[in-house]
Amino acid sequence: MWREIAIAAARAGGAVLMDKFGTRLRVTHKGAVDLVTEADEAAEAAIVSLLRQHCPEHDILAEEGDYSRGSRSHCWIIDPLDGTTNYAHGFPWFAVSIGLEIDGEVRVGVVYNPCNNELFVAEKGQGAFLNQRRLQVSTVARLDQSLLATGFPYDRKQTTANNYDHFVAFQQSAQACRRPGAASLDLACVAAGRFDGYWEMKLKPWDVAAGQLLVTEAGGVVSHFDGGPLDIYSRETLASNGQIHAAMISVLLQGVRP
Repeated sequence: MWREIAIAAARAGGAVLMDKFGTRLRVTHKGAVDLVTEADEAAEAAIVSLLRQHCPEHDILAEEGDYSRGSRSHCWIIDPLDGTTNYAHGFPWFAVSIGLEIDGEVRVGVVYNPCNNELFVAEKGQGAFLNQRRLQVSTVARLDQSLLATGFPYDRKQTTANNYDHFVAFQQSAQACRRPGAASLDLACVAAGRFDGYWEMKLKPWDVAAGQLLVTEAGGVVSHFDGGPLDIYSRETLASNGQIHAAMISVLLQGVRP
């Protein structure tokens, strides 16, 4: 039931994004490089409206709006537009990300890339899927043969904990690194075996909630930079196919951590 509601909500948000994609948008700044567009807000409104219709008693934690965060056991964690900067510049790499946390554990995760019509879905204990095809992480066992992904925090120009040192270190130790600009899709691509590993710092729970479930349900591993259990409300995210996880931890522990 929750899985179907999450999928419907993601598709509703994606439809709004595609309707506005490539048009003249109202863009405002939450920070020096942190954008929000009218599309973010409209997509979130469509998602929240659907969720309120089907499960009005649930909490909602979303990027743009301020919703109830009480003591209820079910909480929807929503990023209506992950990759806002890409979207605002007309670059077609962005997604809707929706996770359902039940009693402190993310049980359902959906990441929807409407440009490519790619729907990534995971349910705890039921596997991860891309358009109904079961996903499996890659089998690459060596860091020097791995393709990695990352991103940089919004305060990167004001702090030394900006991921630049990690990026340089992995460029030297991995086969290659990419910076596509949408954390939820980076995690989905680890689940799909497109990336072998991914790391980033200072993310928000809506960036991570759905994607980390995709990775684990596809057979991968998620953690903090030091290998400790991942907390979606923390400031470090490491995901991999499992085989290169220890090697990635070794690199990350040599750099500046948030």
